[in-house]
Amino acid sequence: MNSLQSFLAVAPVKPAAAAARLPSSRRARVSACLAIPAPAPTTPAAAASARRELSAASRAVMADEAKYIVGTYKRAQVVFVAGRGCKLYDIDGREYLDMAAGIAVNALGHGDPDVDAAAADQRGRLVHASNVGYTVPQVELAKRLVEASFADRAFFANSGTEANEAAIKFARKYQRVAHPNGDAPTEFMSFTNCFHGRTIGSLALTSKVQYREPFEPVMPGSTFVEYGNLEEAKKVIQSGKIAAVFVEPVQGEGGIHSATKEFLQGLRDACDEAGALLVFDEVQCGLGRTGYLWAHEVYGVVPDIMTLAKPLANGLPIGVALVTEKVAAAINYGDHGTTFGGGPFVCHAALATLDKIQKPGFLAEVTKKGEYFKQLLKTKLSGNPHVKEIRGAGLIVGIELDVPAGPLVDACLNAGVFLLTAGKGNVVRLVPALIVSEKELEQAAEVIRECLPALEASTS
Repeated sequence: MNSLQSFLAVAPVKPAAAAARLPSSRRARVSACLAIPAPAPTTPAAAASARRELSAASRAVMADEAKYIVGTYKRAQVVFVAGRGCKLYDIDGREYLDMAAGIAVNALGHGDPDVDAAAADQRGRLVHASNVGYTVPQVELAKRLVEASFADRAFFANSGTEANEAAIKFARKYQRVAHPNGDAPTEFMSFTNCFHGRTIGSLALTSKVQYREPFEPVMPGSTFVEYGNLEEAKKVIQSGKIAAVFVEPVQGEGGIHSATKEFLQGLRDACDEAGALLVFDEVQCGLGRTGYLWAHEVYGVVPDIMTLAKPLANGLPIGVALVTEKVAAAINYGDHGTTFGGGPFVCHAALATLDKIQKPGFLAEVTKKGEYFKQLLKTKLSGNPHVKEIRGAGLIVGIELDVPAGPLVDACLNAGVFLLTAGKGNVVRLVPALIVSEKELEQAAEVIRECLPALEASTS
């Protein structure tokens, strides 16, 4: 059997039933896709040097995407149809080792049986009821998150950017209550290479100019300071204009940069002195990604607000802002809200996800595998003139290059490994599922090594 057929034998899909709901032209296309045999096995080097031919089925999906979907994504040239564990399968039957995990979302891999069972159980009882009434999974999840963190209360949303929007509003409201005479600080500080979201508020706190410029004017009153420059950050905080400081303990989109204890502790002290709030954005680096439940745990510094999202429900959309009581006390009925945020369906799946991440020994394994992977990459990639640094914590790892990483990522895709870029496009971002095996990490490292010549071809 080819790789996709092997997957279907374990988790069968019913293409005929699915196709019956499609127009006749698309029913034919779906049936044909599933019948296509996988290509013959090849070595990573051979795969990387050969152009991966796209089938008519792949080209048809890509053509329809170009015709019907707003062009906001520069997509990899692959059409995924199935996943299991750390593997993805495309419409042509090819298997890929997934080192992206949905951009650090699928913490337990694809098709985790316990999360799927929890979702199916809740789906059969109650999917959505709004936040007008109480629902049990939402309250249970809030309790679990509060008991496992510094926080006293939770606010649920649908994504990381929504969680950061909530944090912006909560910070503004907190300062207004704390300064009843009308002199409340309203501005925000964040850092170079940061990413906090795509909405007008969170975009204003995101440092990449190309993300902000097309939509200016964004929310006014944001200041960017060099990540790690504590002295400059203190000057801005001490101005008395800053309502809150947003910082990622480990930057993901920005290129896998880790803070130091001195930096975060200094921000905490400066915020306390000035009356500003400290917000940790752990949307990408939180919930086990670094080998700790929360990325800030290793530093021994706690925030006033922490935002989470990506891995919390293992692929289902959820976000949360965790806050201390002093922040929560400033928020009244009607100050914020959401129709879908914290629905019972997604919260029940999140509880199952959290069960596994908090299982004894799970996070220790993430730490162990992360250290093994970094050492493996350093050994295999040493001596290549384009590799500047390999860095990260746990299973958020970056390979910084002195050239754009795109050609290497494309070559690895041809060789059956799916990767992401970060930073200024010169960092390979490795954020696999936290359940990834050492054997799969070895496969990824070997494919990356064998595909490095693609960088030479791109610069010649």
